[in-house]
Amino acid sequence: MARLLLRWVLLAVSVWAAAHITQAIGLRFVVEVGDAGQNVRFLLGVAVLAFLNATLGRVLQILTIPLSCLTLGLFSLVVNALVLMLAASFNLGYRLEGEGFDKFLAAFVGSLLISFLNGILGTMLADQKQKPDEE
Repeated sequence: MARLLLRWVLLAVSVWAAAHITQAIGLRFVVEVGDAGQNVRFLLGVAVLAFLNATLGRVLQILTIPLSCLTLGLFSLVVNALVLMLAASFNLGYRLEGEGFDKFLAAFVGSLLISFLNGILGTMLADQKQKPDEE
């Protein structure tokens, strides 16, 4: 359970950092953190993102296997951006501003950064070692 909570916090840090990086390059992926209420709302939004990515994201990945094969896997990046757009539409601590392609571009770059940063931060977690069976 502690490992799950730690991965959740690492995902929250990744989303926060990705939002700040996308804002620095002129895209509008906004995170609302500050007081305790906003922080709880943000953590709830990160949990929604993780849930959507684990459920709807996986279903969409399976349904779009032919497109992913044609694009050598690059279409999975579009699926990740769409899942981020859906999660951000709930406005739970983070949101994508803009319309049309600007919003999609912010989601696309944001999802790339979230994946990259979460992967880097995830390497800091110690692997769970299984105990050998004692005879």
